Amino acid sequence: MSTSEQGEHGAPADTSAHDTPGGTFDDLEIESRVRAAITDVGYETPSPIQAATIPPLMAGRDVVGLAQTGTGKTAAFAIPILSRLDTSARSPQALILAPTRELALQVSEAFGRYSAHMPEVKVLPIYGGQSYGVQLAGLRRGAQVIVGTPGRVIDHLDKKTLDISGLEFLVLDEADEMLTMGFAEDVERILAETPDTKQVALFSATMPSSIRRLAQRYLKSPQEITVKSKTATAQNITQRYLQVSHQRKLDALTRFLEVEEFDAMIVFVRTKQATEELAEKLRSRGLSAVAINGDLAQAQRERTINQLKNGSIDILVATDVAARGLDVDRISHVVNYDIPHDTESYVHRIGRTGRAGRSGNALLFVSPRERHLLRAIERATRQELTEIGLPSVDDVNAQRVAKFGESITQNLSSDNLDLFRGLIENYARDNDVAMADIAAALALETRDGGFLLAPDPPESERRNREQRERTPRRPGASFATYRIAVGRKHKVSPGAIVGAIANEGGLTRADFGNISIRDDFSLVELPDDLDNETLSQLRHTKIGKNPIDIRKDLGAPRGRGGKRGGPQGGRDGRRDNFGGKRPSPRVAGRGRRS
Repeated sequence: MSTSEQGEHGAPADTSAHDTPGGTFDDLEIESRVRAAITDVGYETPSPIQAATIPPLMAGRDVVGLAQTGTGKTAAFAIPILSRLDTSARSPQALILAPTRELALQVSEAFGRYSAHMPEVKVLPIYGGQSYGVQLAGLRRGAQVIVGTPGRVIDHLDKKTLDISGLEFLVLDEADEMLTMGFAEDVERILAETPDTKQVALFSATMPSSIRRLAQRYLKSPQEITVKSKTATAQNITQRYLQVSHQRKLDALTRFLEVEEFDAMIVFVRTKQATEELAEKLRSRGLSAVAINGDLAQAQRERTINQLKNGSIDILVATDVAARGLDVDRISHVVNYDIPHDTESYVHRIGRTGRAGRSGNALLFVSPRERHLLRAIERATRQELTEIGLPSVDDVNAQRVAKFGESITQNLSSDNLDLFRGLIENYARDNDVAMADIAAALALETRDGGFLLAPDPPESERRNREQRERTPRRPGASFATYRIAVGRKHKVSPGAIVGAIANEGGLTRADFGNISIRDDFSLVELPDDLDNETLSQLRHTKIGKNPIDIRKDLGAPRGRGGKRGGPQGGRDGRRDNFGGKRPSPRVAGRGRRS
């Protein structure tokens, strides 16, 4: 593996880490106790990102690492930091910023494993949702390594309970995710309070212009390292898709769960509200499903994950952010109930299965209008998903009959069988009833009359019923102007507005018309028929730290003649995250893109 030297004008040197790593950990001059911990963990050879990143970090250079989740990047920065730490000091020397508390905990646990032979090293995670008392006690004990989310780190800086003026190492982990989640201002504030002499490592799955600007401003001639892989998704994950209308998703999922053998499963949806609604519907159908989202208290979240690990529950219904850092070996299936709007989210989602070399399964629900997103995923991952059909009534009924037979076979070996056999024989003799009739009556007691599904209606009848039930927004549906309480002074962009409203309201880009960004508010054209429940959900949505407080703008012109996307109903040629064409919100007036 070769590393090019730094070019003119301070341009970053570049290293491309390919699929096959070279050398061993013994070649990397790692501190002996850290090397012993790596051996204990079972690592034999460094991954590509580790082999390329550890040497420059050990040499004191700043690094920009471009790598997807699951490439071993945590060890790539943890190992050199621990190897160079002054273990006699009792003040923060290293700060690792992570976008979510889940990732912060995961990174903190990794530091704990790699410092297992260094009892004097104290690693402290600080994140929202945990009491300040625990974190303050850890800071008073003199933690050398702090792993935190930007918001909670800022809280401690404001309270003067965290001093990072003597920091020697700073890591921005999943930097693109941090900026997407609105932490840009917090990250820059933290960077401004650190000494200029610190060493910085920035890791990101992508390199948008915002990350490039951050690196140019705060890193010193960084070495840029890119992990190149042949495909973005693991070969040991079987990827399938099912074409199904929105109205039939729940029925399709429950049928799939009945006929598919699985150990544990994550079902991904777009919004917090959808996690609760879908989990409740699955529980009402006899399935052990629990919702997990950003509103869940940390203690409850940890209990839920432990229940998934020990088999007390089998299904998690989650949002993308809530599932970050989730690593449970028994997750055999991932279901994309709501198709993600960008390919990276798809890769992150299905990466929750097929861990540690195991095989995994991924299923994607695709409505007819979403087929372009499926094609984009296939192009980006360079893998063709296999289409499957909706499990039929006969498939489901056959599975139910088989499981019924299995339960009988299992109970035939019970120690209590003799007791109940005597009771049944006495009942049959006293009431002159056949044994088969008694068995059927007892089965009916434990299984209601809906044990077998009724045949599916003819296709034409089903289509007519769906047409009566659904109330979609037609292409000619009228728009209304809505006012949100964020504007130019809050440094919002059209993309941030679309992302926040679409994610929380379950909307698509085609549901947006003009976006006019003013000084302290913005006007957004959305469908006129948004229901109160959706508006209530959106009202508490934040862009950055600012609630948008969305309301109809009663003083603005209503509607646009039924045309989406402005007066001409036109579509510009901007590209979305999939590399394909999409309708774009246009910015009216003097709104600027930032």
